[in-house]
Amino acid sequence: MTPTPRRVVIVGNGMAGARLAEEIRHRDPDGSRFAVTIVGEEPHAAYNRVLLSTVVAGKITPRETRLKPEGWWAARHIEVVTGARVSAVDLEARTATLTGTVSPADDRLLEWDELVLATGSTSFIPPIEGVDRDGLDASGPDGVVAFRTVDECQRIVELAGSATHAVVLGGGLLGLEAARGLLGQGVDVTIVHPMGFPMERQMDADGGAVLARVVRELGAKLVLGRFVAARRSADAEGPARVVLDDGSELPADLVVISTGVRPRVDLGQSLGLEVNRGIVVDDRLATSAPHVHAIGECSEHRGEVPGLVQPGWDQARVLADVLTGADPAATYTGTSVLTRLKAHDIDLASMGSITVDVHDPEHEVLSFTDPSRGRYAKLVLHADRLVGAILLGVGDAAGALTQLYDSGSAVPRDRLALMLGRAVTRSSAPESANLAEMPGSTVICRCNTVTKSAIVGAFRAGAGSVPAVAEATRATTGCGSCKGAVEGLCSWLRSSEPSTSPAAHTSSDTDSTATSAPAPAAALATALTEGAA
Repeated sequence: MTPTPRRVVIVGNGMAGARLAEEIRHRDPDGSRFAVTIVGEEPHAAYNRVLLSTVVAGKITPRETRLKPEGWWAARHIEVVTGARVSAVDLEARTATLTGTVSPADDRLLEWDELVLATGSTSFIPPIEGVDRDGLDASGPDGVVAFRTVDECQRIVELAGSATHAVVLGGGLLGLEAARGLLGQGVDVTIVHPMGFPMERQMDADGGAVLARVVRELGAKLVLGRFVAARRSADAEGPARVVLDDGSELPADLVVISTGVRPRVDLGQSLGLEVNRGIVVDDRLATSAPHVHAIGECSEHRGEVPGLVQPGWDQARVLADVLTGADPAATYTGTSVLTRLKAHDIDLASMGSITVDVHDPEHEVLSFTDPSRGRYAKLVLHADRLVGAILLGVGDAAGALTQLYDSGSAVPRDRLALMLGRAVTRSSAPESANLAEMPGSTVICRCNTVTKSAIVGAFRAGAGSVPAVAEATRATTGCGSCKGAVEGLCSWLRSSEPSTSPAAHTSSDTDSTATSAPAPAAALATALTEGAA
């Protein structure tokens, strides 16, 4: 008699929830052991939130942000319910009540053996006179839109088509990405940020000052140390505008709000789970209720609430091991996060401990400042290991330094060469024609921890194009910055192994490196240093 599959219901169709379903299927390909259902409130297939600023810039369509092609989930026996929310959960009966957000026809009852909360986070809307915090949605009433979902980004693009002046509230990572996208649409942009410099969580004061200069030189106005107190619609006194806390006014027929997020914990609270800032989980991603788990931005692990994609993906991998028994002893102990600003013309990466004082006796702090060229670098070393870095406008060194940070390898003695990336670039991205010298352990795609060996293995197994490599390894499916490196590696493999190369027998209309790219080794070296961060 065939055993009944255990039912896993994942609440949340974001990047963490979708990744968990995928990880479970990697461990149970035919679905014979686990029946997986994902429930998402948005009426869309799972999409890559990292790419939303690219949508605002008009470079890709919302459809191009989808994590998987049409039919991918169904082909892998994963049920996806969109346009529905979990309105109630019975922990004793192990049922979840679904309420359709688009149609009452989507109302239903789901039974589960394991429940996973991956509800993510929601935009924080500060108190602003004239802005309905509860009623604000993707419709963008009166030209005010949050910057969080694909619908909101689509609305921003629509409004930008007729807008003259846009004000972006928030100079953090997403705020700067939104501002850069709007500049690309030809809109006059002012960023209002309450702190003394932008991206204060990823920058120090010196680096923040250089970043502010870079942002201004790109054409954006930057108002620091202020916040928006009120929004005024066009009236007899003037056009649409915002009023700052000092009483000054800025024209604003489009207002984009990017002032942080808050974990969505309402479902966890209704179940009586332990909740602080997020839903509290242990090292096995278990909540305070049996058979209920939480991952991603709604969770809180060891006092930390993840605000980026990578921790959610790492948690999904661990939880899949635990639930399927692939590794019953698997634990999540945290993620070493690297933040990269994904905005055209701004090359910024920040990682690890960056607030260490230059006189700290336990650390060695190196810094380089070149404001006129928009460059700033700060390296924090401990026991000859790179434990933190801010890298702005130093693309030639960023890739190599990121490799050092990831690997925990000892840094070279020549600190100046280290700052410039010269001491490590040769081993990380060789300029010789023989890329076989590159260690197989070199991480090409940091978002998904995909190494050179994994890509070579996938290529030799038949993945002859970048999309095929992405399907086999997930490389390029995160922030996308490693695409050039993957293209370069595939190009090298085609030229070095022509008889076994899948591309020797088939062509790909999505990979042009075989005919128009520079020498494969040079292309990969350039891509690694520009994209690895």
